[in-house]
Amino acid sequence: MGIWVVHIPAIEERVGISHATLGGLLVLLGLGAFAGMQLAGRLTDRLGARAVVPASGVLCSATLVLPGISQDPWTLAGSLLAFGFFNGCLDVSMNAHAVHVEKAYGRPVMSAFHATFSVGGVLAALVAAGAASAGMSPAAAMGAAGALGAVIALATARALLPAAPIPPDAADPAENAPAAKPGGAPGRIWILAVLAAMVMLCEGAANDWSVLHLKDVLGAPATTAAFAYGTYAATMTVGRLLADRVVVRFGPPAVLRQGAALAAVGITIVAVAPWVWSAFAGWALFGLGLSGCVPQLFSAAGHADPAAAGANVSRVAGLGYVGMLAGPAVIGWLTHVVTLGHAFLLLTLLCVITAAAGGVLRTAPGRTRERETERSGI
Repeated sequence: MGIWVVHIPAIEERVGISHATLGGLLVLLGLGAFAGMQLAGRLTDRLGARAVVPASGVLCSATLVLPGISQDPWTLAGSLLAFGFFNGCLDVSMNAHAVHVEKAYGRPVMSAFHATFSVGGVLAALVAAGAASAGMSPAAAMGAAGALGAVIALATARALLPAAPIPPDAADPAENAPAAKPGGAPGRIWILAVLAAMVMLCEGAANDWSVLHLKDVLGAPATTAAFAYGTYAATMTVGRLLADRVVVRFGPPAVLRQGAALAAVGITIVAVAPWVWSAFAGWALFGLGLSGCVPQLFSAAGHADPAAAGANVSRVAGLGYVGMLAGPAVIGWLTHVVTLGHAFLLLTLLCVITAAAGGVLRTAPGRTRERETERSGI
């Protein structure tokens, strides 16, 4: 994903499309991801992660090169749809697996898993900057990254849990939301999904517009602009590496509330930043603030009913990814009426709403006792 993000300006220029058209095409990436998530969630619950994750990883890696070789808007649209579909399959299957690992591990570890995603973003910024300096084409860089991704997906398959069996007493009734309608999902799952859509809309805007913001609004050279996303990804990585300990200490609601509030401050700085370095500072705060939000939402969805972790995570992640890919489109459409910087103020509003809704992650009494036991070392 990071390799795709940092090559967006070059692909946009080669295909010859505007920011607004690019925003519309990015919706297809989100729609593909949503469809893939719904399929992968059920398959993971039924077949286990060892079957679904490697297959999704190989196919996601194989389709990464397609946007790099697209020559017109139509081929780019098909490429993004395919890449999004298999990325969605991989995202849900590995997050559902992480829920079961976290349950067995006995304390929060979800944010640490998500930190490795951010590490990929940092590496992508560094690799892309080096590849651009060496004159490497986007297709070559994306093809090489895809080949490496396929090898990693296959090499790590044996280390995954062969299945995700849940003992009859594994579910925590105190965490479960009110009973769902037949064939449906608990209302709390859909609340988590809406919050995930707002948070991931903000992440999507950072992914797809941070580089363009520095390049087009602040006039930074391409090699410098690439580090806007790298700065955001780096602070998100640091935040996720620390978030699990913060969750044990203060609880998921505090992480969501305070994180979203910090993100609101950061993106507001970006929106009004007159200098490159002030924009870097804003993207850094934005990444740090958002870092712990999505892992807590995914973890809450998976633990609501561990026997249906894949399905529940697919609902939350699915709507979240619609937000992630709709976000860039919305920002693109807003550039018709306001500057790109001022369009980011929409993200400020969404972060404020998320901070106000942090109570949805309020820990049930049973889980509170578990956390106190963990703190005491028993």
